[in-house]
Amino acid sequence: MSSNNFAQTFNQILQMMLSVSDKVSDLIFSPGRPPQVELVGQLRAVKIQGLEQLTPAHTQGIAQVLLASNSQNAEKLEKQGSVDVSYSVPGYSRFRVNVFMQRGTHAIVMRVIPNRIPAFEDLNLPLQLKQIAELKNGVVLVTGPTGSGKSSTLAAVIDLINQSKYYHIVTIEDPIEFIHPHKNSTIHQRELYSDTPDFALALRAALRQAPKVILVGEMRDRETVEIAMEAAETGHLVLSTLHTIDAAKTVDRIVGIFPKSEEHVVRTRLAQSFRYIISQRLLPRADRQGRIAAIEILRSTMRTREYIEKGESAGRTLLDAMKDGDNEGMQTFDGILEKYIRNRIITKEDGLAYATNPGNLLLQLTDLDEASPSDAPPPPPPPPPPPAPGQRQAPGMTGGHRYPGGPGGSMLDMIER
Repeated sequence: MSSNNFAQTFNQILQMMLSVSDKVSDLIFSPGRPPQVELVGQLRAVKIQGLEQLTPAHTQGIAQVLLASNSQNAEKLEKQGSVDVSYSVPGYSRFRVNVFMQRGTHAIVMRVIPNRIPAFEDLNLPLQLKQIAELKNGVVLVTGPTGSGKSSTLAAVIDLINQSKYYHIVTIEDPIEFIHPHKNSTIHQRELYSDTPDFALALRAALRQAPKVILVGEMRDRETVEIAMEAAETGHLVLSTLHTIDAAKTVDRIVGIFPKSEEHVVRTRLAQSFRYIISQRLLPRADRQGRIAAIEILRSTMRTREYIEKGESAGRTLLDAMKDGDNEGMQTFDGILEKYIRNRIITKEDGLAYATNPGNLLLQLTDLDEASPSDAPPPPPPPPPPPAPGQRQAPGMTGGHRYPGGPGGSMLDMIER
């Protein structure tokens, strides 16, 4: 089968998997398993005729389709064992993709990127974060584990700036996720390996491209962190992400990238340049109808700058500053989790599982009466069955999931031709 026909067939597979639910977050292709989707934190198999169990040849073919547009990505996969790319089904959906090797075979995870750029209201973001759009310079970091919504939060912030300011914005991403159209601002989006070899080189080049705002997909190394602080110090607003669990650990991670002999200088520069550190965790809702973000906010104030510059000590921690900083727009994970539990948005068990200090949170909830059976949230409804042949056809599907190649031709027939 030609590469074009294979790509078309693969696009149809993706549409079938997305048709399971509008809450699908990831698609997973692994040898020995059927195609799977992640739905509200749980994996579910999708029944596709002829693909009841993927083979190494199937996943290798899928990898070739995903990497076909850039030979550098194929070389990176061969040398490093994994590669990040973007992929789109025109007029349908876009994906952030990681292709990786495991036990000598290819495996693929595809994160679904919504077609529409999310707004603050869509993500239920704290309104005080809209003040980021008014900043003239400094560093804003959004942190959290993989899949916690960092990219969506940054996309909402960029879109707000795009609508409200007449700025030049440059993004450096690996890969490009949300496509930002020009609105009041002009946006140039650069993708690693397609438009630039690395973050640091692109970030240094951005300083000569006259942007007001620079988005760096991730602070991966010392050079990128150093140039980002330099950019903030020279009048740019720099937005980026880190894979850290909370605000305090974010500061430790940045300081720890540099030699111990430079700690004081780095702390001083970071204290003066940071504006916000926003940390996120996604939790299942009590009704199991999706997930909700718990967001911790550390803001630059005289007190927080002092704690970063001089280091934390007993009674003088960033967590203490956030607990006392309600009037300054700050909040802690555990404070938000307590509100969610009291308002029955999440269960007590889930809240304690995701808390920074479960013991302290449990003490804060001692006055909470146990819910009576009549007050308890209703049990989650059973998940809808996976699509069967002839049901819930995705756009462009033919009746009974039959494809070109003759009556009754299965997806397996198409892939193996």
